[in-house]
Amino acid sequence: MTRTTTRRRKALAGLAVAATAVSGSALLAPGTSSASSHREAPLTAANPLIDNTDVYAFVSPERPLMTNLIANWIPFQEPQGGPNYYPFGAGGYRYNVKVDNDGDAKADLTYRWTFHDIDKRGTNTFLYNNGPVTSFDDANLLFKQTYTLKLITPAGTTTLIKNGKVAPSNVGKASMPNYAALRDETITALPGGGKTFAGQADDPFFLDIRVFDLLYGGDLSETGSNTLTNYNVNSVALQVPTRLLTKGGDGTGVVGVWSTTDQQTMKLSKGKSTPTGSYVQVSRLGQPLVNEVVVPAALKDTFNALRPVEDHTIPAVVAKVTNPEVPKLIEQIYGIKAPATPRDDLVSVFLTGVKGLNQPKKVVPAEMLRLNTGIKATAYPNRLGVLGGDKAGFPNGRRLTDDVVDIELQALEGALRTGIVQPLAAGDKVNTNDHAFGKSFPYLALPTSGSSTAPRGTSRGANTAAPASTTNAPSGAVAAGTAGTGSELPVVPVGLALLGVATAGAVVLVRRRTV
Repeated sequence: MTRTTTRRRKALAGLAVAATAVSGSALLAPGTSSASSHREAPLTAANPLIDNTDVYAFVSPERPLMTNLIANWIPFQEPQGGPNYYPFGAGGYRYNVKVDNDGDAKADLTYRWTFHDIDKRGTNTFLYNNGPVTSFDDANLLFKQTYTLKLITPAGTTTLIKNGKVAPSNVGKASMPNYAALRDETITALPGGGKTFAGQADDPFFLDIRVFDLLYGGDLSETGSNTLTNYNVNSVALQVPTRLLTKGGDGTGVVGVWSTTDQQTMKLSKGKSTPTGSYVQVSRLGQPLVNEVVVPAALKDTFNALRPVEDHTIPAVVAKVTNPEVPKLIEQIYGIKAPATPRDDLVSVFLTGVKGLNQPKKVVPAEMLRLNTGIKATAYPNRLGVLGGDKAGFPNGRRLTDDVVDIELQALEGALRTGIVQPLAAGDKVNTNDHAFGKSFPYLALPTSGSSTAPRGTSRGANTAAPASTTNAPSGAVAAGTAGTGSELPVVPVGLALLGVATAGAVVLVRRRTV
């Protein structure tokens, strides 16, 4: 073996371990231990109950005066994971979705879910259910959860929902012969308009993360397998009148969205753990793949504990945006020249919002998902979002069908400045989710059933559209957002020009605040 070959293999292995991919390239993302923000930091990897995996924010396609907020937790759920399956954390855990509507990087609205166990198993049985379950109140469902949903604002706290029903894990067809109806029963109307949902769902994130085999065997043509096929997550979802989210109530403003998990310290004793003490923020998520592939390893747990308003005060984090590591590694291994630094283009996408698209009038640089609620949903969503000429998509919020992996890979390599980087134009060749999304709230595909014998991470091949109907699809499901699913990314000058707007002022602001 030559020294050159040895160096190349070490570099490739190092790239895999480093979880390369600025904010989310599936081409250079970590293996099955991480996808989007699945197991992205030491503390979240140790406790799946706190692990917030993805956040979505988008204007409703069928209800244009409504905005949807979705957040997911507890990744890599095996459908056959009984007998305890996958409840939310109850007693000592709080799950939050937060909204900043004035650009100051502070939460103006916090939607908070706390969960409660109803466990009738006792010393009589180990079973989750002891017969077929046809409704949430079925006596055969021995373990279930309810939730309280509160809205917290500077003016005070309002309880929106008491004893909300949590959709249980999808045990299997013998146990839950009509899971779709069971889930529909748990969707609850909100006072003032809108709906809420909490429960298990198919993991909506899609990408190929088979990277440890020396980056797809050293051959990028070997991509195309959706590694998250048939895995489930736990989700909370809100559909809220947009006027209630935006400052001034006009329903046309820019909002920043992120989610967090709070946990109390646990006192351990024989056979039990008891929550005690104050709540501590232990997980945080805005845009996909930021913590695990941008934030340095030693700061990952710290980042999860930060409030967005504190982001610009951590120079080591800001430096990974303005001078990212990944393009240099890609240049070393694949010979694709890294874009010049400082990366003002990435600052606009990940810290300030893009001027003219989703940047607030006055903005404190902070990592969050920013949505311009004045841009209504398009009839034919493009999976590449703004990069594909569709301003209603990522990075203007995030829809379930947005292919954030391919979008962010191109952004990483400088497409916002130069146009599509052709050697990486095919992306990871996973362009749609493994199961079709619904066309109405909560939009998420039904969780894979415990009766399923299909393996996880099954390849559907490059550019295969989600099926029009599937056993895991909600009633009325459609393959939404499949427009623009070709293997090569289109060059759309208007979209690129919009995303490529220089934000030198934002960079100056970041630098001033980190001095």
